[in-house]
Amino acid sequence: MKRFRLKATTTVLVMLCLMYFITYIDRVNVSTAAGQFKSELGLSNTQLGFIFSAFAYPYVVFQFIGGWVSDRFGAKRTLIICAFIWAVATTLTGLAGGFTSLVAARLLLGLGEGATFPAATSAMASWVTKDRRGLAQGITHSAARLGNAVAPMLVLSLMTAFNWRFSFYLMGVLSFGWLMLWYVTYTEKPADHPRITAAEISSLPPPRVRPAEVPGTWLRLYRRLLPVSGVYFCYNWILWLMLGWMPLYFMHTFHLDIKDAVIFTSGVFIAGVFGDLAGGLISDRLLRRTGNLKLARSYLVAFCMGMTALSLLPVLLIHDPMYSLVFLAAAMFFNEMNVGPMWAIPMDVAYDRSGTASGIMSGSGVTAAIISPVVAGYLVDRLGNWDLTFELSIVVMVCGVLLTFLMKPDVPFVAELKLRQAAPIAPAGYKFGRDDAH
Repeated sequence: MKRFRLKATTTVLVMLCLMYFITYIDRVNVSTAAGQFKSELGLSNTQLGFIFSAFAYPYVVFQFIGGWVSDRFGAKRTLIICAFIWAVATTLTGLAGGFTSLVAARLLLGLGEGATFPAATSAMASWVTKDRRGLAQGITHSAARLGNAVAPMLVLSLMTAFNWRFSFYLMGVLSFGWLMLWYVTYTEKPADHPRITAAEISSLPPPRVRPAEVPGTWLRLYRRLLPVSGVYFCYNWILWLMLGWMPLYFMHTFHLDIKDAVIFTSGVFIAGVFGDLAGGLISDRLLRRTGNLKLARSYLVAFCMGMTALSLLPVLLIHDPMYSLVFLAAAMFFNEMNVGPMWAIPMDVAYDRSGTASGIMSGSGVTAAIISPVVAGYLVDRLGNWDLTFELSIVVMVCGVLLTFLMKPDVPFVAELKLRQAAPIAPAGYKFGRDDAH
């Protein structure tokens, strides 16, 4: 059994992957269930758009707050509280009886999940080496996309066997289960883990120093990350368009039944799984070979966003379900390649404030989750087709390409602070030098 026991660092990464997987099922299962509860509850496309986007309002706010909280109080406590809230919210979604109660449940879900990714990034900063950050973010986010791919089939199966409400009850139970596992498997400091080895400790970054709180530091960091946040907004525009509307897009555009629409939607999301893995792997490999953070992060993101825009063009020109599946999957693949390098940037720029920095980036960028689903629903209601929605998305991606050249992942955030204690010495074998966010 010892031979098959996971290393401590691997265990932490697996737990984060499970969290990403569960939370993304929790947040997108509503789009598949909408095929049934829309008619049951008498909802319009515009109302569905608001239900889809309601999650994002508190989610945006708690990205900022949660990142700071996780840096201040630790990822363990932060994620325990988050998991409890999102588990309750998921269960309450199954009890919803109309538009208002669905919106309320989605708001609570956004509250619970808002701090999860910044807190996870804060954990990774301590548990992942610098030249593996892109891959670690790619792996965890690929688990999220796997959740996207599984959710339609899972919800459809449960809807067929029981009803749409049961899928939310089941995910609520799984969320509570993850909470208990996280409590018993994670430690804030790698050295405190009962199964950590000396070899693992020597390969990890030096212990993080809790930053001193100086007025104006957060605002300076926010301004420093504005271009990064803008690029992440463009990435989220496409992501949340697909998360919210893919099943209904295939149903309404090509008159597919819900089973075929779910299969097509899962195909699009599976492409995202591979995109996350490829983006993180390529970004870290470029960094190890060249030592050039701009190439490994900014230029790679520019290429991926350009390819995403090009992949959407055939969807406008060729109105066929199979071609739409292929090119939407390609768009999802290239868009998800952005995730690894984008989420590595907050750790590159502000190591000791990784949670805060990632919260700023994600909180600003995920505002697209509020706008994109509602705009799509409004345009489809008014125009009866998806052409303008995809045209607008291409414009957004072109803007993202331009903004990538303003990101500076190779320039650490410098806060003019007095350290509370002397900087720890980097462990032997740490190739890239100490991450200094001070």
